[in-house]
Amino acid sequence: MADSPWQHYNSAKANLRQTIWDRLATAGVTVTPPHGHIPNFVGAIAAAEKLTTLASWQRATVIKCNPDQPQAPVRHQALAAGKTLYMAVPQLVNESCFVAITPEQLPQDLELAIAAEKNNILKYGRPVSFAEMKTIDLAVVGCVAVSVAGGRMGKGAGFADLELAMLQHFGLVNKKTTIVTTVHDLQVVPPAALPLEAHDWPLDWLCTPTTIYQTHHNQLQPQGLDWQQIRPQQWETIPILKKLYAKNSEKSP
Repeated sequence: MADSPWQHYNSAKANLRQTIWDRLATAGVTVTPPHGHIPNFVGAIAAAEKLTTLASWQRATVIKCNPDQPQAPVRHQALAAGKTLYMAVPQLVNESCFVAITPEQLPQDLELAIAAEKNNILKYGRPVSFAEMKTIDLAVVGCVAVSVAGGRMGKGAGFADLELAMLQHFGLVNKKTTIVTTVHDLQVVPPAALPLEAHDWPLDWLCTPTTIYQTHHNQLQPQGLDWQQIRPQQWETIPILKKLYAKNSEKSP
């Protein structure tokens, strides 16, 4: 998988990312080679089942989930529970950068586990603008590494943080939105290895195939789009971000 042009600009996180990918590969606990990806870990179905036991999941009627393969079981569980599911378009390449799907949109003869695959959600889901979306009760993000203090790290391209920041910008994510992930136990690192920074979106819960962790972090969510953190390569190549950047520039003196 080719790196994004803005990937790996944080050397400490890049080193940790490589360590986790190597650890998972050595242990043989991924379905496909982990390097360069949100790892498709063995036990993803069990971790998703753990997630469904959370009260915040059971209360949620609107779920946002990343498109990566290890979270396909989470998307399956959302569809099975009759929830409205939003999935980001991979790499946010469309201005309507989410698709919305409910079980009613699917062919009756299509198994939900198959329907939850990324390509089928893109096929049967409906592209939606931010104006068409409902407030998100629970957001699922893909991670390479996590800590029990709420720290998280993706592949390095920053899509999860951008998605959440844009959703917040449009009033669709707020302090009541629960942020969760599913990972393998070997992806959990000590808090000191993955400190929370001011621009990070902290995890509220993380679920592995064996354990549920509540992070009990006390960090506030970042507020809106931080143009000091967003690199030019990002807003130049992501259509909706480019549009928002232009509006922001018009407001600037």
